[in-house]
Amino acid sequence: MLRKYQHTIKHFLFSEWAQHSSIMIQMPTGTGKTHLLASVIYDHLKEGQYQCVWIVAHRRELVEQIEETVARYGISKSDERVKVMSIQWLSRHWEDVKDERPSLIVIDEAHHALAETYKELWTRYPNAKKLGMTATPCRLNRKGFTDLFDMLIISDSIADFIRQGWLSAFDYVSIRPNSEDQRLIDCLEKRGADGDFQVKEMDTVLNRRPSIERLYESVRQYANGKKGIVYAVSISHARNIAEYYNNKGVNAVAIDSKTPAKLRKQMVEDFRQGKIQVLVNVDVFSEGFDCPDVEFVQLARPTLSLAKYLQQVGRGLRKTRVKESCMIIDNVGLYRLFGLPTAYRDWQAMFEGRLAGKGYLTANARNVSYMAAGQVKDETLNADGLLETIVSHGQLMDYLQSGSSLFDNNASQAEALKTYKDRQSGLWGLKMGQTITTKAQYRTVFDVKDYRAAVRFEDNRVGIVDGNGNIRMKLNRYRYMKFLPDDIGAVTDNAGHTFYIDLKTSKLYNGKPEVLKYGRIEMLRVGKVYYSRTKHVYKSPLGINSFDLVPRGFYLRIYTGLADNCKFRHIDSEDAFLHQDCVCILADDEDEYYGFCGELADGSIVITDGKGNYYHAMDGKEKQYIACEHPKTQDEDFDVAVSRLKSEAEARAAKMRENLQREKEKKQQTRLAQIQDVVPFQSGLRWGLRAGSRVIVPPIYRSIQNPVGNYCVVETNPRQWGIIRLDGKVVVEARYTNVEISNGGTARLTVFPGITKTVNLK
Repeated sequence: MLRKYQHTIKHFLFSEWAQHSSIMIQMPTGTGKTHLLASVIYDHLKEGQYQCVWIVAHRRELVEQIEETVARYGISKSDERVKVMSIQWLSRHWEDVKDERPSLIVIDEAHHALAETYKELWTRYPNAKKLGMTATPCRLNRKGFTDLFDMLIISDSIADFIRQGWLSAFDYVSIRPNSEDQRLIDCLEKRGADGDFQVKEMDTVLNRRPSIERLYESVRQYANGKKGIVYAVSISHARNIAEYYNNKGVNAVAIDSKTPAKLRKQMVEDFRQGKIQVLVNVDVFSEGFDCPDVEFVQLARPTLSLAKYLQQVGRGLRKTRVKESCMIIDNVGLYRLFGLPTAYRDWQAMFEGRLAGKGYLTANARNVSYMAAGQVKDETLNADGLLETIVSHGQLMDYLQSGSSLFDNNASQAEALKTYKDRQSGLWGLKMGQTITTKAQYRTVFDVKDYRAAVRFEDNRVGIVDGNGNIRMKLNRYRYMKFLPDDIGAVTDNAGHTFYIDLKTSKLYNGKPEVLKYGRIEMLRVGKVYYSRTKHVYKSPLGINSFDLVPRGFYLRIYTGLADNCKFRHIDSEDAFLHQDCVCILADDEDEYYGFCGELADGSIVITDGKGNYYHAMDGKEKQYIACEHPKTQDEDFDVAVSRLKSEAEARAAKMRENLQREKEKKQQTRLAQIQDVVPFQSGLRWGLRAGSRVIVPPIYRSIQNPVGNYCVVETNPRQWGIIRLDGKVVVEARYTNVEISNGGTARLTVFPGITKTVNLK
């Protein structure tokens, strides 16, 4: 029943289980993750009569679906060896299952496994094998999965599955970069607890009649009469969309977490049978929903989450015999954050926590987004329409079947932002290629760089705007502006004096800043004073110099000389003396600088924001809150949190040392394997080792015996014998009267006649 690629992944999984007990598998949505896990479970149960399997799903809606798929492999609900449950049920019924001992625990939609409810599975059942299944092993906060899973098995990409015919091709249309909807989305500022856009703000901005009308017009133009799924912002938004669609003759229903389970099941069945044309939902069918004949997916919910984006578009990529392609209607500009579904994703980096599964609303991100838009256009599209065609399914297949990457970032650079002048008004605007991104509204455009422009507004004030005309900075009526390297701007006033702007922080400087780079961290130096490039800018006292800035990889430690002003806790008493006047800047943290509380055994650090909050920071991961000055719980107590962190850091450090030692030994073995036919040779009165004409060990010894395995007995002074490895490394110091090496890897050392000892050389 399994396809070839599923067999390959399954074989790899079982072979890796010999070394790793906890493994995550990444497979794109629609490629049969549930069928694969069912087959794995079936084979696992055959290994012994005492085997017991738990399948844990993220939501109760997925439990029934998994049970149905597993049943196709002859594993029914009545089989007591297999239990399918939601994590919500399990978290409430630990006592009911306390006597069970699962041999295998399968985590469906395993990108949710970082929640505390899932971690309990590892704590309670450390000896059980763990298998995590997900299409998107990533998190918004860049937190990796390596604390739970030992390794990640990565399948073929979405592009590969489409090329091979396992997933459906797609047409992709998106709102224009200068559209009203895009401007509304670009203004979203608030973030929820998960780091994504705040639902309340999205609902306020987008749950309005004009936006919903544009949603319907998009469906009417690109998916008229087709069967599809719409992803809405909120319950109210979903219901308003469904109501409007119905008023326009489209049979649509809204479905959400508050929809009764029985009614929800009936709606889904009616949708599968074609009785309902459109399902409007709120995160209900982002994961696990299986309806292959979905003909269009409409994205009406902005998100910064790569996982949500791919889970949503993936609902439409399932293949059927009659479905030629799927239409993806992007009404919220997610394409500009994430690229096409076929874009390359570094899943391993996201799994390890080195990369966030996140879209970034930055100038650089927008440059990348325009790249693909400028390369392929459907010439039949009305240039004045609401949406622009990013790619048609025919174009997509041409690219994929030719073996080239679709919209290769290196193949064609994004069209540069340029200026144009309106002859009638005499004002200036901005454009990219032939697309006008900002109407003519500026008296002057002084300079353009990347996706920014320095302009003079109609009120004669100067400032900086992005390519869409959004004001990023507005100053007074100065004479001239220009961009300098390293995100520095220069402004000249009417008296001819020039001052400078750090475009990252919007801070002004009278002198020209010198940009100093410490790995991934940048500082500015103006005269003798240092400044951080964080939103809350650190300013050094005049008394420090370059020697007071100490780079430590992912952070920069600065000795400030301001001990009296730095009152915070330290992880050790000696640190309170050594680091009482230290602050630090974190790489990839654009907001704040921190007080330095000390370094842990694994190189991670404890820091404070100066407001009574303490954090744990380590390379490749975002800082984590750990304690505060006035804790409400014991876990928030500084001493308790630091004690726990020390234990965890020491364990990680020990593991790091073990890995380094293994790597060192591996390199040694590789180096020794490359040394062939080593023999002693004499030069003058001294002996060395050589392989052919190549000298391995220079002639520095009084005598060298022939090699035994990877070792040689050597004499430094009369009757002072020792042992070296063939690469010259001293294994046993030359201070013994006699040394004998056995073929078994041991050596007998004679201290003096009659007194010997045996050592293991490996």
